[in-house]
Amino acid sequence: MEVANEEQATTELASAETEWSRTPDIVIITGLSGSGMSSATNAFEDLGYFCVDNLPLTLLPTFARLVEPDEESNARIRRAAIIINIREGHFLSEFNEQLRKLRDEGDLEVFVLFLEASDEAMQRRFSETRRPHPADAGSGLLDAIQREREAMGEIRAHADLIVDTSDFSVHTLRQYLVERFSPDPKGTPMRVQILSFGQKYGGPRDVDLLFDVRHLPNPYFVPQLRDLSGHDRRVVEFLKSKPEVMETLRRFSELVEYLLPLYQREGKSYVTVGIGCTGGRHRSVMIANALARELRHAGFDASSGHRDVKKANKRKKRRVKPPGEQAAGAQ
Repeated sequence: MEVANEEQATTELASAETEWSRTPDIVIITGLSGSGMSSATNAFEDLGYFCVDNLPLTLLPTFARLVEPDEESNARIRRAAIIINIREGHFLSEFNEQLRKLRDEGDLEVFVLFLEASDEAMQRRFSETRRPHPADAGSGLLDAIQREREAMGEIRAHADLIVDTSDFSVHTLRQYLVERFSPDPKGTPMRVQILSFGQKYGGPRDVDLLFDVRHLPNPYFVPQLRDLSGHDRRVVEFLKSKPEVMETLRRFSELVEYLLPLYQREGKSYVTVGIGCTGGRHRSVMIANALARELRHAGFDASSGHRDVKKANKRKKRRVKPPGEQAAGAQ
C-alpha cells in the first residue's frame, strides 16, 4: 500500500488497520537515505519495539527466533523493528529471498515499511545536515538520489506500506507511526510532572509551563503553619478555605488539560509544569499536589515532585550575648 503524503496518510490510516494488525511482530524499516528512517526508529523505540540498526540480512532468520514465542508462549523479544538500508552490503541482492523465508518459515507477522521523499526534499535535507549521500560516487547529490531510488525499486515493490515523507516534519512522522503501530489505540503515554519550587532558589530548568502562585495567601505568616509544609493537612485546609486558591487551581487545571493533548499531538513524551512560590514550601507544594491529582482524574499520567520543600526553613535568630560578654563589650 502506498501513501503519497501526510494528508493522504491520515485518510488512509483506517483502511491500513483493517489489512494489518496494529502490532506486527517484526517491522522492517527501509527506504531511501534521508527519508526519515532515523526518526521512524525513534518512534518505534518509544512504542516499546526492540530496534536494531543495519542488521546483516544473513542474521535475519536467527534474530527472528528471538521474537518467536516458545512452547509456553514466551519470547525473548516481544516486538522488534529492524532498520536495513542500502549501506548493508548484500541488501539489494538478498532482501527478497530473506523476506520470503522469514514469512514462509515462521508464524511471525512481518511488516515492511518503506520511506521515501521527493528529490527536492532529499536534496534539502542532505544540504541541511551536510552529510554525504551513501550512493554518491562523485557525480553529485541529485544523481546519487536518483540512482538509489532506481536501485531500491524492487524492494519498494515488496513493501506493505510506502510513506512519502516529503511533507512530514519529524513530529508529524512520529505521530503518524505511533498512531499506526501502537498496541495502545491512544498511542504512547505522555508523562506529566508537576514540579513545585521556591523562587528565591532560582527557577527550574527545562519546564514547559511555568506558574507563579505568590499571589495566594502565604501560610508562612500564620505562626502555627509556618514550620509545616504544603503536604500537611492543616496547610492544605487553610489554603482550600481561601476562594482565590481554589479559583486559581481550577483555572490552572482547565488550561493544562487543554494544552496537554496539543503537546501530545506534537510528539512530546514528557511535559513538566513548574509551580513556584517564594520558598517552595507551602503554596506551590499544595497546588502541585492538587493539580497532579486533577490531571490523574482527567486520565493523564501525572505526578508531582517538590524541589525545595525539604530545604531548611531558615529564620534569622538574634544572638543574645551572655551578661559577662555584654559588660566586656561595653568597655
